[in-house]
Amino acid sequence: MVYGACVLKAGLYWGIMNTPPLEFWFEFGSTYTYLSAARIEGAAAAAGVPLSWEPFLLGPIFAEQGWDDSPFNLYPAKGRYMWRDVERRCAAYRIPFARPSRFPRSGLLAARVACLARARSKGWLPEFVRAVFAANFAEDREIGEVAEIRSILDSLGEPGARLVEEAQTPENKERLRERTRRAAELGIFGAPSFVVSGELFWGDDRLEDALSWAKSRAGGREKGGR
Repeated sequence: MVYGACVLKAGLYWGIMNTPPLEFWFEFGSTYTYLSAARIEGAAAAAGVPLSWEPFLLGPIFAEQGWDDSPFNLYPAKGRYMWRDVERRCAAYRIPFARPSRFPRSGLLAARVACLARARSKGWLPEFVRAVFAANFAEDREIGEVAEIRSILDSLGEPGARLVEEAQTPENKERLRERTRRAAELGIFGAPSFVVSGELFWGDDRLEDALSWAKSRAGGREKGGR
């Protein structure tokens, strides 16, 4: 029995190590990314797919498309649908939701902190991401303000004041610009986006498809064809 259990664990470990990671490209101002951030870690673990957290900014990408605001603000009918759709999906997933009094809020500082955590392989990154999204879309807090980000970090047991200061160094600002450039190179045009070995999936409702794609590429073999 012990030998069999060891073989099973070894097989599971081999499968995870040979499964391409799911890159989760997130932007803190995005409503649908709130949904994905709340559930992606559990979904990826259940599927046996490694997960990579990739912060970026949508503003520069939208600017390239000629937009100076969220498309949900530029196209009112689309915006009305989005708010009702997010409300429905949050209820279905049992995720707290309160429409923010201002949309979109700046996620610049939060993204810089996330970049810092990513560069240092800090284990608190996923918890920080979820906390910022909840502050924006469940608690109606001004996540663009230094005090709010500092407070969130402090609540996680991290040195908020120091991390906020380090996140705003020129070196770290460049990290976020590089992440945003990389997102554009991958063809990302919205959030959330999921990338598996260069294959792009867009939208919270494509999370399961992206995980299935990653699983089908385990060991470098394409099992399902294209």
